[in-house]
Amino acid sequence: MTPIAPTPPIVMTFAGADPSGGAGIQADLLTLASLGCHPLSVITAITVQDTRSVESFLVMDPEWVSDQARFLLEDMPVAAFKVGMIGSADNVAVIASIAADYPDIPLILDPVLASDGGDPLADEELLEAIRDILLPLTTLITPNLPEARRLAATQPDEEDDLDQETAAHRLLAAGAGAVLITGTHDNTIKVYNTLYTHNGIARRDSWARLPHRYHGSGCTLAAAIAGAMATGLPLSEAVREAQEYTWQTLRHSYRPGMGQSIPDRLFWARESTALTPAEATPADTAAANMPPTAAE
Repeated sequence: MTPIAPTPPIVMTFAGADPSGGAGIQADLLTLASLGCHPLSVITAITVQDTRSVESFLVMDPEWVSDQARFLLEDMPVAAFKVGMIGSADNVAVIASIAADYPDIPLILDPVLASDGGDPLADEELLEAIRDILLPLTTLITPNLPEARRLAATQPDEEDDLDQETAAHRLLAAGAGAVLITGTHDNTIKVYNTLYTHNGIARRDSWARLPHRYHGSGCTLAAAIAGAMATGLPLSEAVREAQEYTWQTLRHSYRPGMGQSIPDRLFWARESTALTPAEATPADTAAANMPPTAAE
């Protein structure tokens, strides 16, 4: 008899369904499968969207979110959680309850507050629920700077005035295990990503800024970190490997519609294109000489 192959690392992702295949649950599934993991999908919302914008969305009933996840968790051993679009404060409570029941499983939170096209996907009630009950259970949160400012702001009029360090320290003080703030929204020649922990800055990475706008880049990065941690990599190394993978998916992106480009999560499976000398070394990495974080 043919022996049964070992089970790959299993990652459970909570996210909205994107029918374009560019972001959301579809992006997570492609990313995790590409990295050798077995993905489990818990759908938090159904969206009407394309590569340009989100037309509307329907949030799943919290009981349905809970049942989807708990049935799977009773059946299979999950090595990591990834959380994207949540949809409602009630769904935040459901996910927090599940995470609290499985405290040894790392949770990677991509705070999807708006679509890549700028359409709002989170209200103030949902933001407050994330701050109060989900951040304390989060191993790593991966906001861009506008998302970090919005989550960290204590007054509506201070959001634009927060600097990156202040926003990161407030998210850590709210209970997050670590914060990776990405520089995709900055006007800089390179993209600078900084990993903050309770011990200080764990690493800074810079990446060549690519020319297009992308649909699902944040989903890809967070899912890749979850997948890397599911394979046993410590947090800082998982962040580094996931950034490399995500940058490559963006470099090999394609534009199937009239909107944003879609990262190619299976770039390695297609015919490769020649790299220029600059592209061959995309990252200039400076890891701070800091002690390991608690997550590591």
